[in-house]
Amino acid sequence: MKIAFIGLGNMGGGMAANLAKAGHEVRAFDLSQDALAAAKQAGCETFGSARAACEEAEAVVSMLPNGAIVRDVYRTDVIGQAPAGAVFLDCSTIDVATAREVSERATEAGYDMVDAPVSGGIAAANGGTLTFMVGGTGTAFKRAEPILQAMGKAVIHAGDAGNGQAAKICNNMLLAIHMIGTCEAFSMAEKLGLDAQTFYDISSVSSGQNWSMTSYCPVPGVGPTSPSDSEYQGGFASALMLKDLRLAMEAADNADAAVPMGARAASLYEDFNGAGNGGLDFSAIIKML
Repeated sequence: MKIAFIGLGNMGGGMAANLAKAGHEVRAFDLSQDALAAAKQAGCETFGSARAACEEAEAVVSMLPNGAIVRDVYRTDVIGQAPAGAVFLDCSTIDVATAREVSERATEAGYDMVDAPVSGGIAAANGGTLTFMVGGTGTAFKRAEPILQAMGKAVIHAGDAGNGQAAKICNNMLLAIHMIGTCEAFSMAEKLGLDAQTFYDISSVSSGQNWSMTSYCPVPGVGPTSPSDSEYQGGFASALMLKDLRLAMEAADNADAAVPMGARAASLYEDFNGAGNGGLDFSAIIKML
C-alpha cells in the first residue's frame, strides 16, 4: 500500500520505518532534513512537502506536535490533495475538539478518517509495540486497523471520532496521578526509615501496587529497569506529560467533569517543568517531592 507519513520525529520516525519494514511503500515528509535522511535509510521514499507525499497515497498517517498544526496540515496539504477514497490516520495527541473538527472536514470531503493516538513511548514506536486508541466510524476503523497493526501490539476501537483522543488524555491523566502518588509514597517511606527495596517488595504485592511502581519505578535500582536508572533520561518527557495534562484539563472544563486529582497533578507538573525539568522523564518528579 502507498502510505504518506507526515511527521518523522521521535515517535513518527520509528513508526514510518515499521510500515516500510512491513512492505508498504512509505512516502515520508518532515521539516527536518535529518529526519528525512533517517527515513530514507529505513526504506522510505522522501518528499519535499506534505502535499507531494500525499499525491497517489492510499493512506495518510500523521504524527504532529499539536492540534493547530494538525488542522493546518490537513486543511492545506492532505484533504483534497490525497486521492479520493484514501483513509487518514492522525496519530498525534491533540485536543478532542480539533480531532472531531478535522475528521468532520475529511468526511465531508469523502474520506474516511480516524484519530489514533498512541501509548508506549519511543522504544515502543521503534519496536512496533505501540498501543493505539482509535476513534472513528466502524468502516474507517476497519480500513485503518491493518496499517496500525504494522506499528503496534494492540489496536483498540474507542468509538466515534475524537474518542481515541479522549481515551489517551484520560489514561495519561491517570498515569500522572498514580506516578505522583507512587513518588510520594517512596519519599515518605524513606523519611520514615523504610528501605526503598523493602517498601517495593511489600507494596508491589499489596493493595498499593500500580504500573508506575512495578513497571516504571521512579526510584533508581528498584524494580525493572526504567528511566530512573539512567538519571531520568529517555522515556516519556515531563514536558509531554504536561502537554497531555493541559489537554485533559481543557477537556474536563468542556465536559464539566470534576477532576480535582488531575488538576493537582497538572499543577505539580507545571511547577516541575517551570523549574527547567521538561526534558527529564516524568518519573523524575520524585526529585521535587
